[in-house]
Amino acid sequence: MANSKSGDSSLDRLVRILGAFDADVPSMSVGVLAVRADVPLATAYRLVDQLAAHDFLRRDSSGAVRLGYGLWELASRSSSALTLREAAMPFMEDIQAVVGQHTQLGVLQDDEVLFIERLSGRDSVVNQARVAGRLPVHRTSSGLVLLAFSPAHVQEAYLLRHPAATVPGDAGAGDFRRVLARIRAQGYAALEGLVDEDTTGIAVPVLGPGRTAIAALGVVVARQAVSVHSFLPALMTGARGIARAVGERRG
Repeated sequence: MANSKSGDSSLDRLVRILGAFDADVPSMSVGVLAVRADVPLATAYRLVDQLAAHDFLRRDSSGAVRLGYGLWELASRSSSALTLREAAMPFMEDIQAVVGQHTQLGVLQDDEVLFIERLSGRDSVVNQARVAGRLPVHRTSSGLVLLAFSPAHVQEAYLLRHPAATVPGDAGAGDFRRVLARIRAQGYAALEGLVDEDTTGIAVPVLGPGRTAIAALGVVVARQAVSVHSFLPALMTGARGIARAVGERRG
């Protein structure tokens, strides 16, 4: 695609426009969109018109722009996230029936945890994880499990990009490596009061070929409500079931 004067391509600008929307800002004017996407206003109007023609964006009666159904339709036809979610849902529902708080599934994406499903109870505790939302790897139990069960070169590359990565009580990259080694040895990660002070996050890996994590299965519960170990049998059983189901679907 042709480049702009700034050197970025049309595809770069399209991606920034689509990525400007999130759960906190689901709609906005074209002017605000241009600022958030860092594109000239005239370019934003042109690209919005093109995206709206394919229903990737929609305008409401006030002229504000939001994401359209076109993106959802494309993603729902075929994607690795959809396959993983469909394989995981029966097991997540079983866990959620027992936990009654939050049960969630995440994958490693661009040095963050991308959550592809979350089930919650009526009176669930606060939870920052949202479907299609992201959280930092080293600040979440799901992220730590995903990184701990990644190949060594993935871990080292992450530490090179995030040399200051730590978890509470550990200072420096050396300690962070030991945290990852401990999580891999014990088979789970648990963080109390880190993302929210009144909650505990517990996650186990869903293992694929080579015993590397293809996803993290976790729960978020009230802090110190019960022992972390009381949740592990259900989580580990669910993770093994998801791994088998994913393998069968791929087969």
